[in-house]
Amino acid sequence: MRRKIYLPDIIGQGYGAFWRWKGRYRVVKGSRASKKSKTAALWFIYSMMKYPEANLLVARKVYRTLQNSCYSDLCWAIHRLGVDRYWRATKSPLEIQYKPTGQKILFIGLDDPLKVTSISVPKGVLCWLWIEEAYEITNETDFDRLDESIRGQLPPGLFTQVTLTFNPWSEKHWLKKRFFDTLSPYVFTATTNYMMNEFLSNTDRVLFEEMKKNPRRYKVAGLGDWGIVEGLIYDRWEEKAFNIDSIRKKPGIKSAFGLDFGYTNDPSALFCGLVDTGAKVIYVFDEIYERGLTNQELYKRIEAAGHAKERIIADSAEPKSIEELRRCGAIHIQKSRKGRDSINYGIQQIQNFHIYVHPRCVNFITEISTYCWEKDKNDGSGTNKPVDYNNHLMDAMRYAVMDCLKGESFSFR
Repeated sequence: MRRKIYLPDIIGQGYGAFWRWKGRYRVVKGSRASKKSKTAALWFIYSMMKYPEANLLVARKVYRTLQNSCYSDLCWAIHRLGVDRYWRATKSPLEIQYKPTGQKILFIGLDDPLKVTSISVPKGVLCWLWIEEAYEITNETDFDRLDESIRGQLPPGLFTQVTLTFNPWSEKHWLKKRFFDTLSPYVFTATTNYMMNEFLSNTDRVLFEEMKKNPRRYKVAGLGDWGIVEGLIYDRWEEKAFNIDSIRKKPGIKSAFGLDFGYTNDPSALFCGLVDTGAKVIYVFDEIYERGLTNQELYKRIEAAGHAKERIIADSAEPKSIEELRRCGAIHIQKSRKGRDSINYGIQQIQNFHIYVHPRCVNFITEISTYCWEKDKNDGSGTNKPVDYNNHLMDAMRYAVMDCLKGESFSFR
């Protein structure tokens, strides 16, 4: 029996032009909860059933982030459209297949460059590419390499398309200049925000209304506008691949782990670093960054990453969470200790270091590239107070590094 659905009821409003566009590029920046990723996932599932020769490649900078983002959204879209029985989704390998035709949705990360150049499909054409959180791709040539992988002779009626969705943290990102500052007949761009999402609950909307108290945060996380980055706090950093085991073997290297708690609106953020106090270098080699985790789930993430036995310095404002993690097995977790003017003092100490960030630490890169001093509301001049948003790993780094530098007697919150 054929089931009829009315797409606007499933998708909602505000994305009609996005849905109909068949040009080479669809580029959508937006706030959290603007339903940009969910709408993209719905379009891909619907359209693959419509075009029997089409295959999709889904990419993010780091492969391990795909399962809990794009893969989950696509599985959600399958269920939302009521077509579960026609699709097969597997986690090993990470793949989704449309059973009636054998079309596939494949997943890759830019941290595996060999896969980018060797990707292929057994049936039809690999004609669509979805890059989620495209802001994570800091090197434009990495995008070009992905873009060039979507090619080939197309059957009549089919089209090649690259879809990019992301949160616009910084106006200095290459995405702005390439897609938003220059008009092109091959490019569709849109800015979306939470007000376009009619499926949000009243509780969700209240969170955004409260965000208006912080205009700088609201502009980006609420309205989806470009973040204006002035007065960066840390400028001595660079993204660089390095061998973690080799760094660990250097004399005088100390491990530094810091944890900032979150749940609904903010993520739980674990900073994982190595500190060379003599050379004044910090190596950032791993991170956990996820919303909606209970303390038990957070511990499982930490354990799976191999960090459960490390000395972790956690936000002292959450003693209950610290105790729960300790009972789960993080026996060396410690609370940070408050000190006078501890935030600014910690920042000043870290500014003495050069920071190398491993490319897989995409959330750390986003935060450190946008972490800046607050401006005075009256005259726009700089203050000595850091902007209090998108700073979860920055806080976690401060807990960890200050503990590493000062020893057990003096760690700062």
